[in-house]
Amino acid sequence: MKLTPILLSASFAALCGFVISTDSTDQNWSEYNGNGARSHYSTLNQITKDNVAQLQVAWTYASGGADTARNRTQMQCNPIVIDGVLYGVSAGIQAFAVNAATGKELWKTNVKDNGGTLSRGVTYWSDGKEKRIFFGAGKYIYALNATDGSLIQSFGENGLIDLRIGLERPGADDYITPNTPNTIYKNLLITGARVNENETALLGDVRAYDVRTGKLAWTFRTIPAKGEYGSETWPANARAHFGGANAWAGMAIDRERGIVYIPTGSAAYDFYGGNRPGNNLFANCLIALDAATGKRLWHFQLVHHDIWDRDPPCPPNLVTVTHKGKRVDAVVQVTKQGYVFVFDRVTGKPLFPIKETAFHFPAIEGEKVSATQPIPTLPLPFTRQTFSSKDFNPFVSDRDSLAGLLSKAKTGSAYIPITSSMTIFYPGTDGGAQWGGAATDPGGIMYVPAKEIPVYTSLVKKEIPKTTAGVTGAQLYQINCAACHGADKMGNHDGSYPSLANLEKRLKPAQIEAILQSGRGMMPSFTHISDAERKAIIAYLSNQDSNESIQIDSKTQVPYQHTGYNRWYDRNGYPVSQPPWGTLTAIDLNTGQRKWQVPLGEYKELTAKGIPPTGTDNYGGPLVTASGLIFIGASRDEQFRAFDKETGKILWQATLPAAGYASASTYSVNGKQYVVIACGGGKLNTKSGDRYVAFALP
Repeated sequence: MKLTPILLSASFAALCGFVISTDSTDQNWSEYNGNGARSHYSTLNQITKDNVAQLQVAWTYASGGADTARNRTQMQCNPIVIDGVLYGVSAGIQAFAVNAATGKELWKTNVKDNGGTLSRGVTYWSDGKEKRIFFGAGKYIYALNATDGSLIQSFGENGLIDLRIGLERPGADDYITPNTPNTIYKNLLITGARVNENETALLGDVRAYDVRTGKLAWTFRTIPAKGEYGSETWPANARAHFGGANAWAGMAIDRERGIVYIPTGSAAYDFYGGNRPGNNLFANCLIALDAATGKRLWHFQLVHHDIWDRDPPCPPNLVTVTHKGKRVDAVVQVTKQGYVFVFDRVTGKPLFPIKETAFHFPAIEGEKVSATQPIPTLPLPFTRQTFSSKDFNPFVSDRDSLAGLLSKAKTGSAYIPITSSMTIFYPGTDGGAQWGGAATDPGGIMYVPAKEIPVYTSLVKKEIPKTTAGVTGAQLYQINCAACHGADKMGNHDGSYPSLANLEKRLKPAQIEAILQSGRGMMPSFTHISDAERKAIIAYLSNQDSNESIQIDSKTQVPYQHTGYNRWYDRNGYPVSQPPWGTLTAIDLNTGQRKWQVPLGEYKELTAKGIPPTGTDNYGGPLVTASGLIFIGASRDEQFRAFDKETGKILWQATLPAAGYASASTYSVNGKQYVVIACGGGKLNTKSGDRYVAFALP
């Protein structure tokens, strides 16, 4: 496979002549979320509460690749900055390097096999002489020369690792993508990946590779093999029958102790587990591994036998707190449910009691729910936990009809199993907390953005024809696609699952086939179904379905499919719940008590009517500085804000060229502090963009 960097400088010599400042005040943002602790924290203090209002745009960089016609591209990248060079990922999923003081492009890759996937950034490694960038795209991890972006041919197979190798199992598809940056420990590159969330998912093993050669160094099996610790929590021969339990959200690393902390995803299929009775270790866990060997040191399962897609959404935070009068090095995991779990970093002992709580609700036929779930007593949840008719917002449209729907729904508690009736998730299936994660400061205070929008779904019986019967393209669509894109092909309200109506006007059959083969963004590949089935689906989506029947041999073990991730909005497009719909919360991890909570984002048309800022749906994390500031984009109103970390008061805000659904970075070059954010938009029915925008004082 060939990767050709695009060098915009006049020559290689000119590039090598790029002058790096040696100013003693210069500071890097050296890895994802700032450091191995994933603290999102910087000691820089040039930008203060007193002068933040003077911030101006210092430079912008057009990274390329934005889909401005359909607004389907995003940028979730948290860029890193090393010695005056900023490394990031474009809207078109190409790695790049720019001068961090000017935004001038130094190089950009030309990866052909990126699978249309998302990327949250790149990983940097150096031994003091050689400098490498590791970049995940499609099914591969690429090793790049940090100076010019060229492939390092001695790594893996001609410069890359194919992550599918070693994770295969019978009946699985080949969808995998390392969309979150890897973690470096000495000469090891520790990696997880995103896989399919259906029963065709690949295995979710965590693996470490030699940073120089790409050779596999160790593997931790998140679905244990026969006889291994945790195998008794699965049916026999689980690795042949189940996938998922993958480390998609990122990791934190205590390099001094040599411990890597890894949150893991749900076992697949997400919403039904009758075919996988048991607690299903190591799905939905926070796992502490010896970073050198992959040996398990301790683990805690955050959700037993998950059938709600309630896996941890982000890397944990490493922070030191004062607990019962003693300084304790802790690891903290926030969750989609709005819970905060705090553990001793070495022993795994909870710093605050966690209560195994019984939830008694009837489940759908065949399901075997866990009798209890772990609920932390402190810190208190940073989101509301129940939704009832009194929780409709005061200006909601069609209140009576919505209340009628709610009266027939299952609601009012966490961990209600999904049945054929409408079931309410509150907070929704994607948070609460989401992939942007939380920030922490040296005082032991955590700052976490969250969403508080109800989501509903249900389970319906799969209508799988017998092997002797035929199935049409329309039926195959219902089996394979309708859960996300809707039975009517209209997608969902907020655009996270796009409409496929009139798809033939936007994509040719060959283009649809390419997407089904490789996946795109959040959508997995469909390599697990036959060529004939894919062609029948393509014909249906292209309005060429002849209603001819083909035979399939379904081996599904899951008798149900869910009816979609339905965020609950009224007919005017506003969430049906009481505001705030998006929040930023400060939590004192020393005591477990909340310091403050404020709305994050606003709908200006509602504010103009005298309604206090409601907050909005949001994606992306915060940045905290030693000068007492929190910088965050994330909200759908395309604003970038600075908050006072002591009070939550907004001190400054600026309009971005597209919504900043990403986490900001800060660094200094030539003694000047910059704050930069990727402005990719593209979610929540907002426009897509390709700009990186850096701010600095005049």
